[in-house]
Amino acid sequence: MQRIDLRSDTVTLPSEAMRAAMASAPVGDDQYGEDPTVRALQERIAGLLGKEAATFVPSGTMANQIGLKLLTRPGDDVVVGDEAHVVWHESGAAAANSGVQFTVVGSGGLFTAADLRAAYKPPGHIIFPPTTLVAVENTHNRGGGVVFPQEDVGAICAAARELGIASYLDGARLFNTAVTTGRSLAELAAPFDVVSVALSKGLGCPVGSLIAGRADDMVRAVRARRMFGGAMRQSGILAAAGLYALEHNIARLAEDHANARLLAERLADTRVQIDLATVQSNIVIFRVPEPLPDAATVVRRAQEKGVMVSAFAARTVRAVTHLNVDATQCRHAAEVLARAVSSD
Repeated sequence: MQRIDLRSDTVTLPSEAMRAAMASAPVGDDQYGEDPTVRALQERIAGLLGKEAATFVPSGTMANQIGLKLLTRPGDDVVVGDEAHVVWHESGAAAANSGVQFTVVGSGGLFTAADLRAAYKPPGHIIFPPTTLVAVENTHNRGGGVVFPQEDVGAICAAARELGIASYLDGARLFNTAVTTGRSLAELAAPFDVVSVALSKGLGCPVGSLIAGRADDMVRAVRARRMFGGAMRQSGILAAAGLYALEHNIARLAEDHANARLLAERLADTRVQIDLATVQSNIVIFRVPEPLPDAATVVRRAQEKGVMVSAFAARTVRAVTHLNVDATQCRHAAEVLARAVSSD
């Protein structure tokens, strides 16, 4: 029985060509700034994002945590969208590492400049912590892979500047946003002070993310990376995978989006609750209402048939398409899931 793993786009395996690029990468000690492949990747990403510099880090969570460290002080307030990754999926790191609290606004991961203004807390207030940062996640994971409208992004970041606060983009899946919208990475990143992108999701690399912004901020980012235990040595072996992916794996993200759509449309024919309007990239999230089986049961039933998905809540399931599953496999997975959600 074949296994179709839709738990995440992080489960992808490097191709033989990517492995070859990694094996042949020129390397040096990155702590001394001497790894030529890491330097090449950082320069390439900074250029694509339209930022002065970039820093290679092991994970998207570390990138987010460095962003918080750069742009806040302990006791500050950070405005984020509903169910943001930095709140839900980083083991409380924001509180432990940077001592910040979050104000959640909007719904489904999206919010507006008006939401930011309403949530903003000025410095010097006798009771409230000062709002010093607004963070946007694009695409939004728990929002079902929804793309954050760029018009709202521009208005939010403009409001942030007016209010004197910083802006951060959790762009772990920003490559998916670029392919969906046809906008360049630089255009998507332009409104923000600091931006992160992941290589280990849709681009299929085994390890790595980058954080980008002003050159002086990236000097501080290197120190924060060290403080968080993310300093690496001959990390060009990993960076080479990123350089390969930038050349070969961006345009093909459209295939993942199409596969997610066919999966979602099949599920929409069942009794599950799914908002097809949010299926804009490679993530499908659906709710299994009573009297249908709960999420754990759906996951178990699907796994018994070789299809792996994730339970995101007691009655919520997530499936993510990626470069290691093709359209035929996704059609099969859709049929397996349609049977798994049956009350029979």
